[in-house]
Amino acid sequence: MKPNILVICGPTASGKTALAAALARRFGGEVVSADSMQVYRRMDIGTAKPTPDETLGVPHHMIDVADPEENYSVARYVQDAVPIVDGILARGKLPVVAGGTGLYIDNLIAGRQFAPFRPDSGLRERLQAQARTEGLPALRVRLEQVDPEAAARIHPNDEKRTVRALEVYLSTGKTITQHDRESRALPSRYAPLTIALNFRERPWLWERIDRRVDEMMARGLEGEVRGLLAAGAPRDCTAMQAIGYKELVAAILEGRPAAEGAEEVKLRSRQYAKRQLTWFRRNREAYWHLWEKIPDFSAALDFSTKLVMDSGLQ
Repeated sequence: MKPNILVICGPTASGKTALAAALARRFGGEVVSADSMQVYRRMDIGTAKPTPDETLGVPHHMIDVADPEENYSVARYVQDAVPIVDGILARGKLPVVAGGTGLYIDNLIAGRQFAPFRPDSGLRERLQAQARTEGLPALRVRLEQVDPEAAARIHPNDEKRTVRALEVYLSTGKTITQHDRESRALPSRYAPLTIALNFRERPWLWERIDRRVDEMMARGLEGEVRGLLAAGAPRDCTAMQAIGYKELVAAILEGRPAAEGAEEVKLRSRQYAKRQLTWFRRNREAYWHLWEKIPDFSAALDFSTKLVMDSGLQ
């Protein structure tokens, strides 16, 4: 298929935001964020949301669409983002999907349909209560009976996914394994041209990550985290598990200096970058642009522009 969307991906601090905005402006496109934490409002510094200057006047979507107290999911992301991408295409513009959450990107490209969930049914709450009263092993036994493939795939201590698998079966009559199999059999919704960013030498990426954490602290990350806690954001909610927040929350609540939390953020960010690279390297159709120690943005823009033109996207 001829590509109809542009994807800019890569590990944290690899320059995705700047390149995506520049390409969207050059080709009359709009940016669709694929970052699992930029969806949350009031979490700006630690998620490296683009500033007004960084957006270059280009519309950016899928940012600030949920409150920190909500448990946003990949299923909800696809549900929310597909109409946006379709709308950009209908207006004759180029969707530029940019971010480092590979799970979100892959499922958006596929347009994958997820098993339905009715938040008002009370089923999830009943299963969670059962896990508390009878223990998670009791739910595991039940899951092994109805969906042994899911039981083998889900870690025995993973209550969230165990509950979700049982919820799907009890509410739809189909196992989550069957839902996933049927969804994956469908053709992808979009055809992407994927440009992946990284540094030629790993220490150069580590330096970039460390410098960005220092910049976040200078911009007031500690105050942002304290503000979220003061506003009632639960420590264990999904949003507060994000790198940059979890570590500072722990330091603040334990009475340790925020600087200690920042050093932990650097370590966790480097570990996350390794996982991101592993994910994106599985895509054999991605075109990689490798930065030198001092990135040449003009060269990256020229490299990407040629790919867009040669692919027929423009």
